Amino acid sequence: MDVLTLARIQFGMTTVFHFLFVPLSIGLGLAVAIMETMYVVKKDKVYKDMAKFWGKIFLLSFAVGVVTGIIQEFQFGMNWSEYSRFMGDIFGAPLAVEALLAFFMESTFIGLWAFTWDKVSPKLHVVFMWLVALGSTLSALWILAANSFMQNPSKEIFSINEVTGRAELESFGALLKNHQLWLEFPHVIFGAFVTGGFIIAGISAWKMLRKEDTVFFQKSMKIGLVIGLIFSVATIAVGHEQTQAIIEDQPMKFAATEGIYQDTEDPAPWKLIGLMDEKNRTEGPSIEIPYLLSILGSSHEGSFKGMNTINEELKEKYGDKANDYYVPVNALFWSFRFMAGFGSLMALLSVVGLFLLRKEKLQKMKWLLVIMALCTFAPFIANTSGWLITELGRYPWTVYGLFTIADSVSPSVTAGQLMFSNIMFFLIFALLGGVLVFLIQRTAKYGPYAEEKEEETIDPMSKEAF
Repeated sequence: MDVLTLARIQFGMTTVFHFLFVPLSIGLGLAVAIMETMYVVKKDKVYKDMAKFWGKIFLLSFAVGVVTGIIQEFQFGMNWSEYSRFMGDIFGAPLAVEALLAFFMESTFIGLWAFTWDKVSPKLHVVFMWLVALGSTLSALWILAANSFMQNPSKEIFSINEVTGRAELESFGALLKNHQLWLEFPHVIFGAFVTGGFIIAGISAWKMLRKEDTVFFQKSMKIGLVIGLIFSVATIAVGHEQTQAIIEDQPMKFAATEGIYQDTEDPAPWKLIGLMDEKNRTEGPSIEIPYLLSILGSSHEGSFKGMNTINEELKEKYGDKANDYYVPVNALFWSFRFMAGFGSLMALLSVVGLFLLRKEKLQKMKWLLVIMALCTFAPFIANTSGWLITELGRYPWTVYGLFTIADSVSPSVTAGQLMFSNIMFFLIFALLGGVLVFLIQRTAKYGPYAEEKEEETIDPMSKEAF
């Protein structure tokens, strides 16, 4: 494999792995803050126990997220030096704010929260957790500000220096006003909140199946499902609005997610299932729902341009910057359906689960608890699918319409170096992931009252008691 292919594999691997844990820590941060707030308001110790127990899993995910984020930033200078040179002035500004403000606040208050239980008042302690949750949300905002520019580089934001050939930031305010940011940011954040909610609900379902600490995990599941329901619906709504913008900003991405090679009629059907022939640029057999695509694209005219038409338009607009402007169609088509399908499933499970909890029937329905336990993985599938759409749908650009992937790769890196670093990164990620899963499973296995149970089993006259 050549340098470009290996660099793209490494970027995809590090980004996807990092994005497994970022939404988890953001979502659990909000959930733990809510639980501790309920303890402060209701004075019910079970909510304090919940904040401590789920806080342990939050801390684990936060630690792995930080490590994988450092690796991801490292590769920008190593594998994508030409991109860093071109985009550094714009990409560096929001990332500097993220590190100096948001991450600093998040990491400071996470330490205060972790080590001041029973040392400060409950009201002050819960403020620490809300500041952690705010810091992690702001971190996402600044990172997505940079990514949104790459998706939609508005002319008000930058200018090209004719001497250096670099993009230079003209207006930081315009960077923050980018409409893509205010569609992408809530979509990502709401999806992160759903992730936290369903991790709690899934682990609670597993413990309820084992009939361990049932009351504790029923209360935990209720909070997890309420969070899951509110933000899964919000994610679907914001995702719909983001799609409307993509129709105009990145028409090739939209056409690929819908599997459209040829221009559609009005009204246009929506493909439920399909397989596209990427070699011959034709549509394969599919199952379609009449009229639905025109209904979903309500802000657009009833017919839609196909990828073949869009490719010719992009060739005319951008010339020979790339051989063609087609994206990986089947990957985007199925990623969209996995994202939307699992998002809808989580919304449905939240409604059903909350109803059965209210009726006190969920504990008796083991088959549903099994499904909910398995759906611990659903938000990770949905998040990863959404990120694949975001990044693969921008092909062949790193900065849409300005800078290609082929122009972004480091000229001095060799295929051998990249092959070695790919293997090492994969092994490191596998080790980190395995350790994290083991520690989360161990934490869940011992439950929220492991320390109290251990103390009860110690003989007061034994060596351990002293």
